[in-house]
Amino acid sequence: MGKLRIASIGSSSSGNAYIVSDGKTRLLLDVGLTAKRIKEGLAECNLTSDDIQGIFVTHEHVDHVKSIRAIAKACVGAKVYTSRGTAGSCDKFEHIRAEQLEYMSAQDVVRIGDLSIKAFALSHDAAEPLGFSFMKEGEQLSVATDTGVVTDEIDEEVKHANTLVLEANHEESILQMGDYPYSLKRRILGEYGHLSNVASGITIARALLARKCVGRSDSDQRIMLAHLSSHNNTPDTALLTVRNILDENELCQGSDFTIKVAAKDSLTVL
Repeated sequence: MGKLRIASIGSSSSGNAYIVSDGKTRLLLDVGLTAKRIKEGLAECNLTSDDIQGIFVTHEHVDHVKSIRAIAKACVGAKVYTSRGTAGSCDKFEHIRAEQLEYMSAQDVVRIGDLSIKAFALSHDAAEPLGFSFMKEGEQLSVATDTGVVTDEIDEEVKHANTLVLEANHEESILQMGDYPYSLKRRILGEYGHLSNVASGITIARALLARKCVGRSDSDQRIMLAHLSSHNNTPDTALLTVRNILDENELCQGSDFTIKVAAKDSLTVL
């Protein structure tokens, strides 16, 4: 079992927040839930706001920044790490003290405690969206949600991740047949939208097979499917679609990987 752990306090198209920890260094990734719910999630992990040493924000959409002002104020010992594009596109960041705000660009690395955190670019309709990889002693935990395609840059992070949180936003057939306006369907399915269950499954299969080819595969490969749409997906549908793709590639749960779906409104620990 690796040292890096992630707990989803809640994840969906309505709101997202995660805790990343190695047992000593504790970080928040996105704050798209109410401050009350985030503090409850911390308490469920036997933590308080005082334990948080850094807050990382992927982009400015409300399901990722909803409570940044309150949480930044509560986590007095934590700096807020995000891109200039994100901070400049969201007035919530105007209320964060200048000395508390640190800007990152894709491929930048910062160190907090024993963890190194690397930013990488996402393909999403936001100003300057970032994914993050958390690294310690050869272990890597990567989080990539809110991206319409998996670029070479994202693929590189995914392939090196022992623990992966990846978007499985929608089942394309449900989205296509649903009542969303055509323009919104095009946005979700586009290059700067969201990953489907099939795209997520293909990405995971490619990463696991790549690790197998270089002898890096093991049963401790942990995967969390996240940022599911409440309208165009269900946890069972996402899991079934992704598992079918992994089965087709002769990748077996238990021997090659373990997989979970992040719950919308409750804690999911990986």
